Amino acid sequence: MFTGIVEALGSVVEVLARPPGRRLVLSWPDAAAECRIGESLAINGCCLTVVAVCGELLEFDAGPETLSRTNLGELASGGVVNVERAVRVGDRLGGHFVSGHVDAVGTLDARQDEHDWSTFWFRMPASLGSQMASKGSIAIDGVSLTLVDVEPERFSVQLIPHTLAVTTLGRLAVGGRVNLETDLLAKYVEAAIRPTRNS
Repeated sequence: MFTGIVEALGSVVEVLARPPGRRLVLSWPDAAAECRIGESLAINGCCLTVVAVCGELLEFDAGPETLSRTNLGELASGGVVNVERAVRVGDRLGGHFVSGHVDAVGTLDARQDEHDWSTFWFRMPASLGSQMASKGSIAIDGVSLTLVDVEPERFSVQLIPHTLAVTTLGRLAVGGRVNLETDLLAKYVEAAIRPTRNS
């Protein structure tokens, strides 16, 4: 379980073919030594398992399902990703409950920059709309954000200067693809009322 509060930007050192998946090699100098094999980290909001640690380098295996349902299949050497370690029991929950299980890939539809603040509009599958509400939460590439406006196939968020500076979202251009995870609590509510809708 994660909170959507990105700890650092990790650098993609290498992407290796490991059929039918890929091995991702990331550099995280400040914390790699603290990570252990078998530990779960959120990489762009996708929960992956550390399979090797070598100095400041961390290695992860991404299978075909992960590569097809997230933007991790687009990573290449020299890229940058959002990194967060799993939350510990007793830690403050600064964002919201994030499982690291990506629901869909969205696309940046419009970016309105005003000084060092920004409003982003994202396209998303219509099927996610029932799990979104204005002032609710969403994780975008692992970043916990508050929904502003929600339309049938797109939504908006507002980004403060800090978020733009310390996550990959500040570098995102129109057309860029992001991992989306809707609020876990919204999923449970939808599941609970679904039988009522059909009756």
